[in-house]
Amino acid sequence: MAYKISDDCIGCEACVSECPVEAIKPDDGKCVIDPDTCIECGACAGVCPVDAPKAD
Repeated sequence: MAYKISDDCIGCEACVSECPVEAIKPDDGKCVIDPDTCIECGACAGVCPVDAPKAD
């Protein structure tokens, strides 16, 4: 299952540069993951300071 970023996201964008397939984009102060592009690697979860990315 693709990762999803919860409402806990603070918009720091640390996850954006970690995503190897560029599935994460900033959107209105938060980040969102394109589920069709996500490869479920978990790299985003490893760098998030508030644990916002979760396996859906």
